[in-house]
Amino acid sequence: MSGPVRLDRFRWWHIDEVLPIEADLFGAEQWSPAMFWNELASGHWYRVALDVDGTLLGYAGLTVQPDEAWVQNIAVRRNAQRRGIGRALLEDLLAEADRRGAHSVLLEVAADNAPAQRLYAGYGFEPVGVRRGYYQPSNTDALVMRRDAEPTGNGTDHG
Repeated sequence: MSGPVRLDRFRWWHIDEVLPIEADLFGAEQWSPAMFWNELASGHWYRVALDVDGTLLGYAGLTVQPDEAWVQNIAVRRNAQRRGIGRALLEDLLAEADRRGAHSVLLEVAADNAPAQRLYAGYGFEPVGVRRGYYQPSNTDALVMRRDAEPTGNGTDHG
């Protein structure tokens, strides 16, 4: 990352700050305030990336179930992209999945989002399926990608 960026817990007051980023990046497929409220109320792992002046640059979320975690979203404001913020957020989510003992991490990414797919592939995610017309209203397909935990050497997964 160029310039100091701090990762912190996503809190309810960040919702108003992420909505314009959602609208810009995802258009008609953006999450509603209620969707973010629901994620936070459910206790899912959500993080924000903040600039030194406190400006919210990006956010990411993870849902962890027994043995399995799902990346819910990773988004970085356009004028802050290509600074390693998405990578830092992804690494934070993967570390949390590991801490919680998830044996695999899955995500959906737009089939036409090659940069995101390359990022995920660099962290060991591999395509495992396609959800046709997953993103609405654009009817864009989602590529489902999965990353399995690496064996620890003692015959068990480290999660």
